[in-house]
Amino acid sequence: MNTALYSPHACRLHDMGRGHPECPARLDAILDHLRATGLDAVLEHRESPLAQPEQLARAHSARYVAEMHELMGRCAEAGRTQPVDPDTTVSPHTQEAALRAAGAALAATDAVLAGEVRNAFCAVRPPGHHATREAAMGFCFYNNVAVAARHALDVHGLERVAVIDFDVHHGNGTEDIVAGDARILMCSFFQHPLYPYSGTEPTGSNLVNVPLAPYTRGAAVREAIEREWVPALEAHQPQMYFVSAGFDAHREDELGQMGLVEADYAWITRRLVELADRHAQGRIVSCLEGGYQLGALARSVAAHVRELAGLAA
Repeated sequence: MNTALYSPHACRLHDMGRGHPECPARLDAILDHLRATGLDAVLEHRESPLAQPEQLARAHSARYVAEMHELMGRCAEAGRTQPVDPDTTVSPHTQEAALRAAGAALAATDAVLAGEVRNAFCAVRPPGHHATREAAMGFCFYNNVAVAARHALDVHGLERVAVIDFDVHHGNGTEDIVAGDARILMCSFFQHPLYPYSGTEPTGSNLVNVPLAPYTRGAAVREAIEREWVPALEAHQPQMYFVSAGFDAHREDELGQMGLVEADYAWITRRLVELADRHAQGRIVSCLEGGYQLGALARSVAAHVRELAGLAA
């Protein structure tokens, strides 16, 4: 079975303004590098449907889904932009981009659980892990990974899943959605202190949060994963893994101050693949979150995808 790639064209059209770090060029950099390295040719390219309101409402409140749909629809119809917080703006193309980003995660979940592909990477934007049950923030509108995880549980009937978040920023939105849901084990590391200044005190017993100091490098991250994540994952025995794949903990990324490099992302992915092979029939759906230095982002995604596809040397 192959590794699937989901990257809908609509995700390149969402634009929060000149100079914004969460920009369309992020996807261009990733896809260009996958082509240049030959990885693109070994991935199975798949289409991304529009996520439906009832699917989004498994992670968000129905009220929030309706309000966001109305706001995004108005902006699309009028061809205008509207900020929802100081960092996050709805543009005329945000609605389709956000619905297809979540739709990619849902379609990837369906394909992996159907045995059509072994695992999947969703190169999508806007990202999702800061979107809470009731609010958009931090460049995020819908929580793609949380929507997909609940889809696996509530629609496909899985009993246990894991959410892994290795973005430099704490996935506060995902924590808000999954805290207290014993079916979901969420494991994360993140720089602290750093936006959104949360996560040091987990809000549920199903959360394994690992705050790390600025300038932490790969060796310490690997040690923390083995010490904190792995025992919890072995005990939970997830039937599927969902990954919030942020690459902004890279040492070249200026939105954080951590010291990871491509080899660290390869190691993290390889460790997750090993765990998924043991308990989850290898089932992994990974969704792009952060990563804003374009060269480092592209190289790190390639390292991640190479491990998912089993092509690492």
